[in-house]
Amino acid sequence: MALLEEPIKEVLKLKNYINGEWVESKGEIRDVVNPVTGKIIARVPISTKDEIDATVAAAQEAYPDWRRTAPVARARYLFRLKELLEENFDEVSRIQTQEHGKTIDESRGETRRGIENVEVACGIPTLMQGPYSEDIAPGIDEWIIRQPLGVFGIIGPFNFPFMIPLWSAPYALATGNCIIIKPSSEVPNSQTRLAELADEAGFPPGVWNVVHGGRTVVNGMLDHPGIKGIAFVGSTPTAKFIYKSCGATGKRVIAQGGAKNYMVIMPDCNVRATIPALMTSFFGNAGQRCLSGANLVIVGEDDGFYNKFMDGVADTAAKIIIGNGLDEAVQMGPVRDEEKKTRIMGYIESGIQQGAKIRLDGRKELKIHGDWPDKCFLGPTILESVTPDMKCSSEEIFGPVMSVMRAKNLDEAIEMCNNCSFANAHAIFTSSGKNAREFQYRVVSGNIGINIGVVAPMAWFPFSGMKDSFFGVLHTQGQEAIRFFTESKVVIQRWI
Repeated sequence: MALLEEPIKEVLKLKNYINGEWVESKGEIRDVVNPVTGKIIARVPISTKDEIDATVAAAQEAYPDWRRTAPVARARYLFRLKELLEENFDEVSRIQTQEHGKTIDESRGETRRGIENVEVACGIPTLMQGPYSEDIAPGIDEWIIRQPLGVFGIIGPFNFPFMIPLWSAPYALATGNCIIIKPSSEVPNSQTRLAELADEAGFPPGVWNVVHGGRTVVNGMLDHPGIKGIAFVGSTPTAKFIYKSCGATGKRVIAQGGAKNYMVIMPDCNVRATIPALMTSFFGNAGQRCLSGANLVIVGEDDGFYNKFMDGVADTAAKIIIGNGLDEAVQMGPVRDEEKKTRIMGYIESGIQQGAKIRLDGRKELKIHGDWPDKCFLGPTILESVTPDMKCSSEEIFGPVMSVMRAKNLDEAIEMCNNCSFANAHAIFTSSGKNAREFQYRVVSGNIGINIGVVAPMAWFPFSGMKDSFFGVLHTQGQEAIRFFTESKVVIQRWI
């Protein structure tokens, strides 16, 4: 495949996928723009309430037959989908890069993680089994049956358009539920292509549905009595709203919110391995992920170590190649759009006004690899002398900005982590097992990294979160997703 080849070659007019058919929406149409080139690559509908209601009705009609389909038979559809995803691996990865801007290597990683969730869900005949106890009392046996509930809504974010809906969709389907996916209208092409492959895999009509749109579709899901639960990933304010709305209507909910992740550097860390890990953490995906490093805390009062370490960090960050993510040489793409770039630049300026010192200025020191407009590009930025009370260190920036702080000792660093209102993924870099255990034991965070910059759980582990980063009880992925998408029915039996 030629370098920079774009899978979307003409402007696509996207439709909803409802009841096994591609249906043109009656809603208003919005442009989807490639953040690198500035060109329109698709036009997406903002669907109406009537359209989401019709989709729920179709999914409800499909549910009884799908529920009665044997788990091993449901798994065969997922096996076929996995085969199709492998066959189209490069294409779906390139679609992600073209609509989002991330590098092709990052998109390939996203595709792989999405496929892994499909792969795990293929084991549903075993995963769905419940415990059995014989003779709980004379002549009485007891066991658990895990049963599906009906129709679930899945609401995806803009930063991982392909992968994140797959944290939930395969498990919902494998357990016998039907799904309605609402992708972000900023990046709708990945889920459109995924639905095409699901259709090719042969899922029965109404089992897998995609409805494009905005708040009208979301509110339609939240209000509809036929929707049994919602799986959401996005900002904390929206997660809180969805959590509250689901509570009011008695729906199950997974609501994953924002993050402000701390990366703690101990003087005994392996510097040679740590700095590259920090580059991926802070600047991978242009900082647009809930697992990105945000605050770098260097522990100790040794100015010599601090200066040498930060020299290495700044020099490495300054060499990151920025450009079109379809170019294999590029290490960082643009942020998603001009509005997001303006917002990120505002946080940088706020930090400077509050007393932070700028070590690397991605607003000015920007060298783009290739002849591309700079509307959405922003280089890695490093702010030093940051304190926890500054806006740039306490609010989610969601961009390639590193805020550097210092702590006298590990206790102070842990206190910084725990004073943060977000608790998605904090990490420590150290060669001391004692320090590592102390950190993982005391830090309040859903995901903990030990010498890991991007604390991304594998598909068979839950994607956790705490405090303002997660609202709910059960999480996406693995066994917790199986529990979320099923109800436990207890059977107690005696034959006289």
